Order: sequence, then C-alpha cells, then structure tokens
Amino acid sequence: MLRICWLEFCCLLFDFGFFLTSRSLLSADFMDRSKKFSPVWNNFDLLTPKKVKCRLCSTELSYTNKSTSSMLRHYRARHGNDELVDTPVPNKQAVDDAVVNMIIKDCQPLTIVENEGFRELLKLIAPSYVLPSRKVIKDLVSQKYEEEKEKTKKDLQSVIAVSLTADMWTSINMEAYLAVTCHYVDKESHELCSSVLGVQHFPQKHTAENMATVKRSLMEEWGIAGKVRCLVTDAAANMIACARMLQVRQTICIAHSINLIVRKSCDQISTLTELRNKARQIVTYFRSSTMAKEKLTQMQQQLGTPLHKLINEVPTRWNSTYHMLERLTEQKEAVWVSLASLKTDLTPLTPEEFEIIEEMLRVLAPFYQATRELSEEKRVSVSKVIPLMRMIHIELQHQSSTVTKPTAKQLAENLSKRLTESICNMESLSVMSLATLLDPRFKTAGFFSPLKATEAVKRLKSECAAEMRSHEPDPAVEEPSTSRGSEHSSGHNLWRHLDMEVEESRMTSNTTANSIIEVQRYLAERNAPRTQDPLQYWKNNQNLYPHLYQLALQFLCTPSSSVPCERVFSKAGELVSKRRNRLGANTLHKLLFLNKNA
Repeated sequence: MLRICWLEFCCLLFDFGFFLTSRSLLSADFMDRSKKFSPVWNNFDLLTPKKVKCRLCSTELSYTNKSTSSMLRHYRARHGNDELVDTPVPNKQAVDDAVVNMIIKDCQPLTIVENEGFRELLKLIAPSYVLPSRKVIKDLVSQKYEEEKEKTKKDLQSVIAVSLTADMWTSINMEAYLAVTCHYVDKESHELCSSVLGVQHFPQKHTAENMATVKRSLMEEWGIAGKVRCLVTDAAANMIACARMLQVRQTICIAHSINLIVRKSCDQISTLTELRNKARQIVTYFRSSTMAKEKLTQMQQQLGTPLHKLINEVPTRWNSTYHMLERLTEQKEAVWVSLASLKTDLTPLTPEEFEIIEEMLRVLAPFYQATRELSEEKRVSVSKVIPLMRMIHIELQHQSSTVTKPTAKQLAENLSKRLTESICNMESLSVMSLATLLDPRFKTAGFFSPLKATEAVKRLKSECAAEMRSHEPDPAVEEPSTSRGSEHSSGHNLWRHLDMEVEESRMTSNTTANSIIEVQRYLAERNAPRTQDPLQYWKNNQNLYPHLYQLALQFLCTPSSSVPCERVFSKAGELVSKRRNRLGANTLHKLLFLNKNA
C-alpha cells in the first residue's frame, strides 16, 4: 500500500522540479524578472515563446507580449469552479526535510538516496534538485533527533508525574535491546501523551542490576528521576527485581497476565490440546503446500467464502490460538472440500470438533476484547483493568450456564478460577485500585470485592491527606505565638517542643478531616458516562477537587500494558532487516525515537 507521506513527498518534488525547470527558462528568455510570477502559470505550460498549453484541458493559446490575460480569461471561462491559488514553491531545504521524513516515517534505509532507481525518479521529477548524500542524510537525522529531544525534555519538565514501560528485544543479528517508553498527562491539553526515551543496545547480562543501571541513567538524562510513579513490565523475575532496586512502584503488564491465565487454563485440558495440535497440522499443510493453497483458494471462490488465508498459532501467545481457531471455523467448508480432493493423510476436523471450537471461542471472546481495549496508548487504560476483569468474570459465569460441551465448560471453570485469583491481586495494588477510584466513570462500582473497594477508599484518603500536607508550610519555620510569653530572658523557650508537637497534631487532624471531606464529596457524585474522557472530567473539576486532581494526574498516566514497547520493537524489526543488518545501535535509537515521537 502506497504511503501518504510518499505521495506528499513526490508531489512536493514535482512542484519543486517543475518550478526550477520551467521558471528558470521563462525568467531567462521570455519573462521580465522584475514582474511577479503569476499563479496562472501553475496551470499552463510554455510550448514555444508564443504558445502555451492548458494543463487542465490541453487547449493551446497564444502568448504574446508576455501577457497572461488570455490564459486568465480561458481559466475563468472554462475552469471557473477551480480556485486559482498562488502555490508557494518549496525550497531545497523543504525537499531535504521531506526526504528525511520519508525515511523516518516509512522506515526506509538511509542508503535509499544512493539507490539508482530512486535517483532516476528524482531526476525525472526534479532535474535541478541535488539529492543529499547518505552522510548528509545521517547528519540531518541527527539534527532532527536533537531538536525533537529538546522539545520532549521541555514537555517532561512541566509534567507532575510519569509512568514508564520497559521490555527486552532481540534483533535478527542476535543483538539485545532494552526499550523504555514514557507516559504522562499534558497539563495544558489534559491528553495522554507517550514518548520513546530510549532503545538501548544491551550487550551485558540481563540481570536486574544491569537493567536498573540503564534505566536509572535514562531517567536522569531526561530529568524524570523524581517523577516516576510506576514501571510496567512483564512478569520476569529480573524486571520485578529491577523495579525494586529503582524504588518505584511496579505493575505487571495486563496483556501478559491475561496471556498466562488463558494459556494455563487451556493447557490443563487434554481434549483442547489435541484439537489445537490437529488444527495446527491442517493450517501448516495449507501454508506450506502450493497445491493445497491453490485448491483452498479455488474452493473459497466456488463456495463464496472470504478469500482469507489460514492463520497458524504461536504457542506462547494465546490470541494467536484464538485467531487460528476463528479462521478455521470461518473456512471449515472450504477446508473440508479441499482436504477431500487432495491426496493427504491429514484427518479433517469433524463437525463435533468444530462445535467444541465454536463454544470455546465464545468463552474466550471476552478475553480477546479486553486485551484489545487495554492495549490502547492514547486513552486512559489502567483504571479500566479492574472493572474489565469484573465484567469478564460475569460473562464467564453466563457462558458456563449456556455452553453444552464438557471441554468448553471445563475451560470456563478453569478461566473463572484463575481470573478470581488475579482480580484479588489486582485490587490489592495501589496503582490499579487508586486509578479505578480516580476514574469518575467507575469509582467503587468497578470493584469485584466490596471489602477491597473500602480498603482502596482508605488508601485514597491517606494519599489525599499526604498531598495536602505537601502544600502546607512547615510548622517548624514559625513558632506559635503562645509560646513566646514563657520565653526566658536568655532567649531559650522551654515550651518550644511541646508547642510544635501540638501544632503538628492540629495540622494533621485538620488535613485528615479535609481529605476525608474531599474524597467523600467526590465519591458521592454520580458516576460519569462510560464514554466520557476521565482526563477532561478532571480538567473541568480541578478547582472543585484540587488535591484529587493532582493524584489523578499521577495515577491515570500509567498504561495498563507494556504494549507500547512491543510496538516500538515492531518498528525496530522493520529497521533491522537483512537489507540493513549493519545499522548502528545509535542510529537505530534515533530513527525509532523520531518515528514514534516526531
């Protein structure tokens, strides 16, 4: 599929090339340099010194005394609905920037400027344009990186809090990389923002100490060491230990948690394992045999089913199993007919087995939907984890009573048991429980356990009181006036420590009472509609609940999964390919940063 930025780039080059070629010719031989270049020339070509041709309808007109009157009359009479605009002509720097943006957005290699076909294309479109060398393009990328880095640093300086995601990746060259992304709420627009902080080459051992060193260095480089509220990673032991060393809150990626719940629940059922193996053999056969693939396409056309390819599962990702079984169910008639006409020892799936698969898909559908919804980057997601897990649990209870196949019933029971344990753990985490309370759409209604909801409200009141105290003056700065009457002539105040203790106790009591009032007033409000953006709610109510507003900015910026890092690695896979297997780690970092941030 042709990319939009490539089209923009070609259009820019065409305008630039035509302008340099035709404009210089007209200026040198036929036009007075002192006269303004008329916008009508954007729609006419000069054929001879006395004849022009309309680009819109190919009509030829006379061109005498360097006058554009005849062209204007023709344009207004024949093409009056088209607006005549004096299009600004791009300069060389604009075209250079377009080349750099194309390389960044489309993950093109820097060596594209040396490719013969690309150079011939530019020569045809813009003969006068001099294409920069690979070295110059690399310098332009570095320059753009520094500019964007400073902009991002400036944005991070103004935010109250940030959350990070981190993950590891191995390239086709067997080189390890550690990616770290940053997420925060913009105080002006109150929108959720994300940025790639680094994709660091990681040649050392993947120990918690080494990871903590790299992450701490990145946090200091970007000036966010004291602002990190949470680190989202997978459940690997080194990642968990790393967060402990950095002394930051850590939460497990919800996508990984759901993956473990579903995989372990499926692996416990032998019938399901046999079905998956049988389905995988069928899919592998159609994907590896040219004759089988052509036969399947022929049957799809005859039966009128969608011309979709079969999908094979990746054992470590449950959603690939879901996709494999879903696609096989869609194409079951075409697969049956194809296998019957091909000489193969494969046994097709029986109608009974397809009925089991269809019921299994109904049981797994809520997990698939939740994974997709919780993988968003541009919307608040961490506050939706507990409510969505509760909704999945309710849906599982419903499915358990509607499915008829023993395999599907057993799967629903396994999932329900593991999900209940997982929800209990999630509701005990401050990051998720406080985020749920601070989301005006859910509050306490999103919790599975009323007891956990009560405990979360207590924590919220405590956090609100701490936020209030952080903005109060230190009682030690100014002594209470009541103590001065007992001050000795030597200047020593015997009652000083007692007065300070009383003042601190009074302020703490007032702060606690005020925090309880603010939290209770907020929770007593009617819940916002589920489609409302919680950040816009807090933007509109920041004066009504000033301290809860500050907490909302801190807790709602956390993503529910480490999917942002996986998206970075998806782009990294496009960059580090066989065609570019010598791409340096520093250049890779800059290109990925610009691709995601610029």
